[in-house]
Amino acid sequence: MKNVLLFLFFSHSVWGGAFRHDTLHVAARHAFTKQAIPGATILLIGTQTGAATDATGFSRMVLPPDGPYRLRISAVGFQSVYHTLIASTKDTLQILLEPSEESLDEITVSSTRSGRSVSDEPTRVEVIDGEELDEKANMQPANIAVILRESPGIQVQQTSVTSANATFRIQGLDGRYTQLLQDGLPLYSGFSSGLSLMQVPPLNLKQVELVKGCQSTLYGSGAIAGLVNLVTKEPTRERDLSLLINGTSAFGLDLNAYYAQRNEKVGLTFYATRNLQRVYDVNNDQFSDLPQTARTTIQPKFFWYPTPTTTVSAGVIWVREHREGGYLPSIGSETTTGYTEANDSRRLATQFRLEKRFSNDAVLTVKNSYSRFKRAIILPDYSFDGLQQSSFSEVSYFKHQKKADWIAGLNLWTDRFQKEVPANTLGISKVYNQSIVGFFVQNTLTISDQFSLETGLRADAVATQVTGATSSRRPKLFLLPRFSLLYRATDHWTSRLGGGLGYKAPTIFTEDAERLSFRNVNLGSISSDQTESSMGLNWDINYRTELGDKTTLSVNQLFFYTQLNRLTVLAPEVNQYSFRTANGQLSTRGFETNVRLVYHDFHGFLGYSFIDTKRQYDNLTGMIPLTAKHRLYFTTLYETDRLKTGFEAFYSGTQQRTNGTSTPAYWTLGYMIERKWSFGRNTKGSIFINFENFLDVRQSRFEPLVSGTVVQPTFVTDIYAPTDGRIINGGIKLKL
Repeated sequence: MKNVLLFLFFSHSVWGGAFRHDTLHVAARHAFTKQAIPGATILLIGTQTGAATDATGFSRMVLPPDGPYRLRISAVGFQSVYHTLIASTKDTLQILLEPSEESLDEITVSSTRSGRSVSDEPTRVEVIDGEELDEKANMQPANIAVILRESPGIQVQQTSVTSANATFRIQGLDGRYTQLLQDGLPLYSGFSSGLSLMQVPPLNLKQVELVKGCQSTLYGSGAIAGLVNLVTKEPTRERDLSLLINGTSAFGLDLNAYYAQRNEKVGLTFYATRNLQRVYDVNNDQFSDLPQTARTTIQPKFFWYPTPTTTVSAGVIWVREHREGGYLPSIGSETTTGYTEANDSRRLATQFRLEKRFSNDAVLTVKNSYSRFKRAIILPDYSFDGLQQSSFSEVSYFKHQKKADWIAGLNLWTDRFQKEVPANTLGISKVYNQSIVGFFVQNTLTISDQFSLETGLRADAVATQVTGATSSRRPKLFLLPRFSLLYRATDHWTSRLGGGLGYKAPTIFTEDAERLSFRNVNLGSISSDQTESSMGLNWDINYRTELGDKTTLSVNQLFFYTQLNRLTVLAPEVNQYSFRTANGQLSTRGFETNVRLVYHDFHGFLGYSFIDTKRQYDNLTGMIPLTAKHRLYFTTLYETDRLKTGFEAFYSGTQQRTNGTSTPAYWTLGYMIERKWSFGRNTKGSIFINFENFLDVRQSRFEPLVSGTVVQPTFVTDIYAPTDGRIINGGIKLKL
């Protein structure tokens, strides 16, 4: 493509020969990678004066003598930027353009902090884009569980029959080894682990980024299995007002509203949801298969753009939920005796981010989050009430160079949990305190047209204190190296190889403790010495080709291996359970195969995962219970301007129960159809209906879920299949 530099001068007859004309120098850069954008156009609004950037992203144009000047800078595949210049300047005006949503091949990821596109990132990142999220929202608009459940290599594990609490596992590892983030900030963890997936609605998300494997260099403790980063939408100059109403055959109701808009200096996004679920008993055993739930979520977020190179955002997340399951006649009743399990939770979280971009292709980022989470677990003869307060603060500096990108930062994590003690007892409140100070540095080097190398090192100092514990309070130091190598063999073939070390700081919030509702769990048995460590390796091969004007085929083959040492386990003792360090290791290995075909308006996806997770500690051998070795996922989607319809099939292989026996394998099938319409220019809408698990596969068809009396029931220990069975949901979406 020819380099173009346009000079359009105002004629002497228009502006007068006596006036002086000034020259403005403009540089157009990618907002995230800071790379030059050739061919960007700069137009002086209200005139015919304009210019275009050359191959280096620079341009110059002649300005009339009197300001102010209103400029529009645009480029193919990027969102246009409007800039007001009060007076001419001799300095180069740097304009940062963000990729437009239509530029699908240039999806930019934020999880790796490098701001590169998916195709140029040495670290393997899976991106679930807005189009796919919109499809998943038709299936389950109340939470993100379905988004993760239908991703190969990720298993959503229900932890309670009555309350339907659930966590998720990546590549066979417990949920505590995965970090859940929103816009790069910690979202849910610790005490809320069993509720985390169930309390995150998906309708304000721009994309979801999945990084599988060890990423502890950038994110510290708990990123052994990987991370899930929920990237929210940002306001645009065009108003976005969306509404969704959804109802289910299981007596559920979801109300969602989203608003976003910005002008030159300020912007706002506002997201509110109300989710209601009546108690639901599909197998008629008088015990809930879906609990009675009432949840309200409010998320306002404010944006301030004091200069074209500075962005400040601040948001609040407020969630209130009451969830109760168990014996149906006793739920919500004070007179009927029977077993019930209630979870009452409240969350207040804040998020802050400041980003300053400099003319030397550098970015300074300051961000902070604070979370206050209060939860009460209430059983007929037992209650567990606690308050967790956590914070995250980080300062990082990013520098883009011609052949390399550097990022370095310092962050601080704090976590405090206090178990509430009933006023009529003489017990001592258990307090758990943890602080982590970390420093990280990462370099992404473009070695040649074929090779890119990403290397990083993190140093963390971890201090853990627990009331009643006798271990040392001195901080523990961890050094965590990692690397990722990208090889571009041809335009069609690429490969990535990555690995590193990781760790998990001591925690009292494990799947086993959650499953017990923390009953008889000795919280003081955790110590600063109970830190888990890991090493991991990933290798993937990618093939992508175009078979015609509107046909593409892509294949990704991933191999992985992770080994965990010094595992923290919950061991039974006399009348209680205590945390201790296991003698041995746990390893998970396997592969994932992903095939995607796009033919005109037809999209097809096939995913298969083989996960072999084995324990070799404390005389325990064999697979980890409730981890399917074989999983298969197949989906098709046909979409036009008026119609969207899709079919999915999901296969889960046999799993091992805790007693060593095997569970049956099963298939679940689903079908969704959506009809779209528009009213004039600005109003659009659609009606959708979804048949989830229409074969009605559920665990109660394989075995009873509960036995015993209604006062002292015995529930199955292992939940390996859906408990709610077939559910039909439908609703309406409006975009005003």
